[in-house]
Amino acid sequence: MLIFLYAMDEVSFDRFHAKAANTYQVVVDAKSPDGQVHKFSGTGDIQGPVFKSQLPEVQSFVRIYGTDFTVKRSNEVFDQPALFVDSNFFSIFTFPLRYGKVQNALNDPQSIVLSEETAEKYFGLGDPTGKTLELKIHNVFQPFIVTAVTKKSPQNSSIKIKMLVLQASRKARDGWLNFFQNTFLVIKPGTDIPRLTTKINQLYLNDAEGELKSSGYKDKMTYRLQPLLAMHTSTDYPAGNGLSDASKPTYSYILIAIALFILIIACINFVNLTVARSLRRGKEIGIRKVFGGQRMQLIIQFLGESFMLSYMAFVLAIALVQLALPLFNTLTNKALAFSYLFSWGLVSGYIGIFLLTGLLAGFYPALVLSGSKPVQTLYNRNHLTEKKYLSNGLVILQFTLATFLIIATITIYTQFNYLMHFDLGYNPSNVVSIRVFNIDKGKFNLFKTELAKTPNIYGITADQGGRWGTEGYINGSRVFGFDVQKVDEDYLPLFQLPVLKGRNFSRNMGADSAGSVLVSEQFVREAGWKNPIGQTVDFFHDHKKYTVVGVVKDYHYLSLLEKPAPMLYSMNPDYPWGNIFVRINPLYKSEALESIQKEFKADFPFIPYQYQFKEDELAEQYDKEARWKQMVTFGAALTIFISCIGLFGLATLSAERRRKEIGIRKVLGASIEGIVRKLSADFAFLIVISAAISTPAAWWTMQKWLQDYPYRIHINIWIFLLATLFVLFIALMTLSYQTIRAAAANPVDSLRNE
Repeated sequence: MLIFLYAMDEVSFDRFHAKAANTYQVVVDAKSPDGQVHKFSGTGDIQGPVFKSQLPEVQSFVRIYGTDFTVKRSNEVFDQPALFVDSNFFSIFTFPLRYGKVQNALNDPQSIVLSEETAEKYFGLGDPTGKTLELKIHNVFQPFIVTAVTKKSPQNSSIKIKMLVLQASRKARDGWLNFFQNTFLVIKPGTDIPRLTTKINQLYLNDAEGELKSSGYKDKMTYRLQPLLAMHTSTDYPAGNGLSDASKPTYSYILIAIALFILIIACINFVNLTVARSLRRGKEIGIRKVFGGQRMQLIIQFLGESFMLSYMAFVLAIALVQLALPLFNTLTNKALAFSYLFSWGLVSGYIGIFLLTGLLAGFYPALVLSGSKPVQTLYNRNHLTEKKYLSNGLVILQFTLATFLIIATITIYTQFNYLMHFDLGYNPSNVVSIRVFNIDKGKFNLFKTELAKTPNIYGITADQGGRWGTEGYINGSRVFGFDVQKVDEDYLPLFQLPVLKGRNFSRNMGADSAGSVLVSEQFVREAGWKNPIGQTVDFFHDHKKYTVVGVVKDYHYLSLLEKPAPMLYSMNPDYPWGNIFVRINPLYKSEALESIQKEFKADFPFIPYQYQFKEDELAEQYDKEARWKQMVTFGAALTIFISCIGLFGLATLSAERRRKEIGIRKVLGASIEGIVRKLSADFAFLIVISAAISTPAAWWTMQKWLQDYPYRIHINIWIFLLATLFVLFIALMTLSYQTIRAAAANPVDSLRNE
């Protein structure tokens, strides 16, 4: 039920918008001259207006761009996530309002729309429309009037509204070569999308021809239209640039597979135990047949028992879902409500599962037990006591699934630990990261100077925050793409990044901020430079040439879920600061943090103080992997537990069926150890067969899963051996009680009736 909830939520994303079926996101493929294809889900400002004005198939457009504002309310300042949107936002996306009217919500450039959570944060309960908040724009606080308040954004929405601000309130970025925001088009129903895509690309080539020539941009750009309803689980063009909750279909596949595994194993247990119980119910079945019982009556009886057990399990499952839902929400990072269970789609799905489970679990036993001959069953000569092919086959199947999940769990754990302990190439220990945005450069220098005077502070530096990418010319005319990071002269020493060739930036060389850059080893390799010092990089966006003065050792500045690009370091004063980093004495952590906060508030009274340790920041990059590790582990544990319950029942019935054999063996001198070994060997052999079957399937599946990670482990044979030994150990421990009990029984009791 929980997994059904998750899957239903995933496929329902963004479907509540009235125009969802005809709304498409403009996305871009950029193919470089060397054949590499880069995919962007972002565009610039120009695409929406041009496509709307030139293409009759486009009914309307809206642009969405995520940002953060410093908000002042009375004498308090806050960091506030927001979205820049166009004035027709509410005519395309369906978000009901709590206060205000859609018609005039975004008419004025100085108007803002808040979510009800944000409105309560600043104004408390009640209608805040007409009230004012001050937003910091271009380092000046400007008044904005609240014109509307939206209800809380649905859980299954890629657009999570906190605050909406009009695009008109920011400076436009002209040109086709920008990829910073989302552009959505509403297309006329019945439009041939491939044909429209061709027209869009032809329009781009015609309109951008002059810009492409003047910039020297060599990449071949191809525009595509991605359906809004495909965006949430898109792996090529995931939701970003202010949109949230991007997912991968892999996650749904994993959960559905775990659910199927558990359901299949539970059904196998029922079949095995029901067939095995025929040894006890043989006389009942024989007597019913002798007194005229028809086979169909027996089939209906056994199917009825199966459906009754399934019904009881479903009732119990509903109670367990309510208890487990908070934990499940934490693991999946969702906010699913218990009331979602009673939607028509889910209810019909549950009815289908109920019927399927009842049939799967009860159909075969009903056929087998109802078909037995009364004479044989009354004399305990049922053929089921001699042929165990079905039960053995089902045991193999369920332990194959269990071993598969154990292998997957060990692989996921190993990969996660590999990511968490990977050598990043720099030292993030005891570094405090303070998030800022476009702070005054003079005040940052003052903050740095004053804080350096306090004890327990080992170093202070800053960078521009986020990831910036651009292109430029190298070697005269070659177009080259790279990431840019603004730093100061203390950045490399603070993070202990060595300069391999040349020198670091210096505060004593004024030309460094105007025309010098550092580059990474990867930059040098991909540029093909043998002597990088003195080489020049000609930036596209500002048409300035910069000289390379040093080469920095490569380090992993991004998450290990993606490979870093060639890096260029600059001290360009035109770039803003986004993060301040302070290395502190770990022995006096609280004193150092207090000093940082005191100095920050003194120098930046109108900027919210928010800090995080760099190591915690890095760990958060793998939150999703950590949650899925826990979920797969829970699924594997549950699978093993259910399998062992079935194995315990089979062992009990096997020991009962072989009571006389065990008694004869003991009379003939067999030891308890020998009998235990004999009874356990049959089941152990089945588990070894299960491991042999599951190993190649698990290896192939986990290899496919690991391909999504640029930095990954190699699956070694010890993973499969460990999984097999673990499953074998758990199974033998499960068997041990019954086998020892049967072997230790008095043979007189078992042979008394012979």
